[in-house]
Amino acid sequence: MDKTRRKVVGAAGATVVAAAMPAPVFAQANPIKIGMSMPQTGGLGGGGQAALVALRMWVDDVNGRGGLLGRRVEFTAYDDQSNPANTPGIYSKLLDVDKVDLLIAPYATVPTAPIMPLVKQRGKLLMGNFSFQVNADVKHDMWFNNAPWNDSEGWSKGFVEAGVAAGAKSIAVVASDQDFAQNLADGVRAYIAKLKLNKVYDQNYPPTTKDFSTIIRAVRASKAEMVFIASYPPDSAGIVNAIHEIGVGDQVRVLGGGMVGLGFTPIMINLGSKLNGILNFNTYVPGMKMPGVDDFFRRYSERAKAQKVDELGFYLPPFNYAIGQMLEQAIKATNSIEDRRLADYLRKNEMQTIVGPVRFDAGGERANQRIITAQFRGVKDKDQEQFRSPDRQIVIFPPADKSGDLIAPYEKAQKS
Repeated sequence: MDKTRRKVVGAAGATVVAAAMPAPVFAQANPIKIGMSMPQTGGLGGGGQAALVALRMWVDDVNGRGGLLGRRVEFTAYDDQSNPANTPGIYSKLLDVDKVDLLIAPYATVPTAPIMPLVKQRGKLLMGNFSFQVNADVKHDMWFNNAPWNDSEGWSKGFVEAGVAAGAKSIAVVASDQDFAQNLADGVRAYIAKLKLNKVYDQNYPPTTKDFSTIIRAVRASKAEMVFIASYPPDSAGIVNAIHEIGVGDQVRVLGGGMVGLGFTPIMINLGSKLNGILNFNTYVPGMKMPGVDDFFRRYSERAKAQKVDELGFYLPPFNYAIGQMLEQAIKATNSIEDRRLADYLRKNEMQTIVGPVRFDAGGERANQRIITAQFRGVKDKDQEQFRSPDRQIVIFPPADKSGDLIAPYEKAQKS
C-alpha cells in the first residue's frame, strides 16, 4: 500500500479509503460518501481487485487536490463475492446504514442486474461498471455505464466482419448460460442472421461447467468456419485449453469474439502461447492513444504490484478511474452532489477521461462506443512483460484503431 494513504477497515469487510496523508485542510468537515460492492473474491475477484486499485487512486488524487466542494471523499467497498444474491443487501446497507451520497455499481452484468430496481426505486444515480444491457428493461434515467460498448452488435461486428472478409460463411456459437454471455450471443445471432450466414452450431453451457471437451468436439464436427465464444473469466481458460487439446479443424477462419477472461493478466500469463491466433474483443491494448493513460498505468502498476493484484490492469482499471473523473467533473460543474442534477449534467455533456471522451445516450450507455477487436500474436509462455508490447495484440477493428491485418485461418494464426 502507498505509505501516504490511510486505510480503515469497516464492518462486514468494507474498506474505507480516506484522504491522502498528510491530509489537506478541507473547508467542510462532513465527507462526500461514495459506496459500492465489488467482487473481490470468487470468479470475478481478480478483476474486481484490480478495479478497486484504480478507484482508490482516484480517491487519493481528488483528496490530494482538496476534495470535492471543499469536502473529503470517503469511499466504501464491500466484497459481494461474485455472487449476485449478495448485491441487493449490500446496496440497501450502503443507503440505509452507511448513508452514502453516491453509488457505483459492482463490476459485471450478473452482480449489477439485481440492484437496478432498488436503485431506480430510491431515485439514486448509479455509475455502471462494465455491465451489458442491464438497463434495457428497467430503464432507469440516472444510469451511466463506464463501459466502452453500447449495443450487442458492437461486440460482434468486428469479429464477424473479419471472419467474412477471410472467407467464412458458417459460424458456431458457444455461450455461458447467464445474462451477460446470452446478451452477447443474442447479438451475434441477430447479426449473422442479418448477414445471412449459416449457423451450424449453437450451444449454451451451465456457468459451473469445468470440462468443455464435449462442446469443442461438437464444434469441430460442425465444420464451422467461425467460432464465436461468449464466456466469463473462469470458463474462458477452460475453453482455450480444450481447444488446444482437441482442435477445431483447419477450416476455422476466426475464433474468439466475447471471451472476457482473456483480458485478465493472470489468465493471459497462464494460457501463454495458447492465446496465439485468438481474435477477441478488448477495451484497451498497448499502443492505443488515450490522454493521460500512460501516466495512469505507470502509477497503477506500482500500486498493483505492492498489493499483489493484476499488474497490467488493461481491462478494468482505467475505466474505473474514469468513473471517478466523470463524477468529479459533474460535481464541480453543478456545484452539487444531488443525484438528479448530476444525472442531467452527465446526459448532456461530454466527459473528458483517461479512456478518451465519453458521451452517453438516452439509456445511459456509451453514445461513442470504442470496443476493439484484436488478435493475439507471438505470445510466449510465462512472460507477463510481453503484454506491455503493442505487438502481442494487433487491433483489427475498428479502422480508427487498426494496427495490423488479420492472420487467417486460425490454425495458421496459432503459429504467428
